[in-house]
Amino acid sequence: MDNNKNYMAFGLILGLALVVSAGIGSFTFYKLRSIDYISTTGSAKKPVVSDKVKWTSSITRPTTLSTIKNGYTSMNTDLKEVKNFLILNGVPPESISISPVFMNEIYEQYPGPEKKYNLVQNIEVNSKDVKKIDELSKNTAPLITNKGMLFSTNSLEYYYSKLPEVRVELLASAVGDAKARAEQLAIAGGKTIGALQSASSGVVQVMSANSVEVSDYGMYDTSKIDKEIMVTVKASFEIR
Repeated sequence: MDNNKNYMAFGLILGLALVVSAGIGSFTFYKLRSIDYISTTGSAKKPVVSDKVKWTSSITRPTTLSTIKNGYTSMNTDLKEVKNFLILNGVPPESISISPVFMNEIYEQYPGPEKKYNLVQNIEVNSKDVKKIDELSKNTAPLITNKGMLFSTNSLEYYYSKLPEVRVELLASAVGDAKARAEQLAIAGGKTIGALQSASSGVVQVMSANSVEVSDYGMYDTSKIDKEIMVTVKASFEIR
């Protein structure tokens, strides 16, 4: 009798477990079937050519405290030569910005009787003539060989001024790409795509041409003239 009671109890527990499992499965299936939207991410790219450039260069003169007056005189002469070089090569004077002279101490392992310093002055050129400045920055040898000065290019930065307009233009294409992806996913599930429910733009990536380097926070590469602008969009579509 005890064994029969045990069998009956076991049967009741097993039956109850099957009913609960079936109920959970049915609920999950119902929830999956009740989803009425799908979210995807789309992107769009456009190649552009930089239309602004910033060229930063510097002139340097080594000096000591006893010869600092001559050092500043030489700096003034060097600056005039650099400005004449730029203007003679078609750079408007208003495009040239000059920083104050600053002095850096030169630290030596075995210092002499007098401390040595570098006098440094930065020259910045901002221009819309990107090709001219790009070529000129590569042909500054006359300043070094003919004038005997320490002239160096610190950086060349290339920018694109119409980024806001291109971003708006690419948003529509990115949404279209997101919709195409959603359609493929819907077809695989036996569904069709309906109206756009929501869309949010991601960060803008300004990359060098043919680059695949991106950042979660967006990026703006200034190292190359030829660029590629990419915009991403996360969009949700109705499915039926």
